[in-house]
Amino acid sequence: MEPIITKQTDKATVYFTVRWSLITKAHKFEILRQVPEMAGLFELYYMDEKNKLNLFYLGKAWLGGLRSRIRKMTDYTLELDKKRREVLETKKCYYRFSLSDSFNDITDVFYFFSNTYFPHSSVAEHSGRYDLIYVEEISDEKIVTI
Repeated sequence: MEPIITKQTDKATVYFTVRWSLITKAHKFEILRQVPEMAGLFELYYMDEKNKLNLFYLGKAWLGGLRSRIRKMTDYTLELDKKRREVLETKKCYYRFSLSDSFNDITDVFYFFSNTYFPHSSVAEHSGRYDLIYVEEISDEKIVTI
């Protein structure tokens, strides 16, 4: 299953399907080998004491692609935000991604996820093309560790 964002439209309504990559342990050399230099969305997770994954970052990549963005966002030595740096230094971190070659589609799905995951702090804007945005997620629950 290719990790890709697809869509269907019905007038002013859009239905996105986000097929996620496997959730993979963040390791800089594996990210460089496995993650494509393409645009898309990604999520970062950390493993807590109960072996539960917790989402701590939702991101998008356009110029530069997912490979460089995920690589940078999972390296505590490059992280400027104190809370994220602490998570990266002290927890096992994981990521997953989905590809898209449409900036507007990435923007709309990012808007949907931002408002779903972080409703009180989201400042994401949508593309303005649709009145209603729906997203279905497809993912494999397997976790890849290195």
